[in-house]
Amino acid sequence: MVGSSSNQDIFDVRKIRRLVELMKEHDLSEVDLRQGDIRIQLRRSHEPVVALPAAPPPPAAGGVASAPAGPTREATSAPSESPAVEAHIAIIKSPMIGTFYSAPDPDSSPYVKVGDHVGPETTVCIVEAMKVFNEIPAEVAGKVMAVLVESGEPVEFGQPMFKVDTRQ
Repeated sequence: MVGSSSNQDIFDVRKIRRLVELMKEHDLSEVDLRQGDIRIQLRRSHEPVVALPAAPPPPAAGGVASAPAGPTREATSAPSESPAVEAHIAIIKSPMIGTFYSAPDPDSSPYVKVGDHVGPETTVCIVEAMKVFNEIPAEVAGKVMAVLVESGEPVEFGQPMFKVDTRQ
C-alpha cells in the first residue's frame, strides 16, 4: 500500500510531540492540520501570571497599617519556598486530548501505581484518541508520587497525569 497512508500514522505520538516542540520553538499557540477526513487541532495554553504587589497598599484613613502587612509577607514568602521544594518533582502531562487508561484492559493491573519506579521508556498509561490507543512513556526516571487522573476519564492536551520524584 504505497499510495495510501494509515490514519494511525497521523496519530503517532512521536509526530504529535514533534508538532508540540515546533509550536514551542516558533511560539505558536494553535496548529490545525487536516489529512483527508482527519483533523488534528493542537492548542497551547499559557499559564496565567500572578502578579504580587511590590509593596503593601497604603492604609485606608483610620485603618490599621499592620493588618495587611502580615498576609502580604506570607503570600510573598510562600512562592519562594515552593520552587525549591518541588524542583525534583516532574509532571508527566498528556501529549494529546483523549481518554486516559491506567491499564491495557479493564482486567489488567495498572501500568504504574504510586510507589513504582519508572524509567524514561516505561509506559505509564494509554491515551485513546479517535479509537487509536497511544502508549505514553514516562520520559523521566524516578518514583511515582501521585496518579492525578482516574482510568476512563477524559484528559486535555498538557493536563498533568502523574507526579514523579526524580531524586529516586
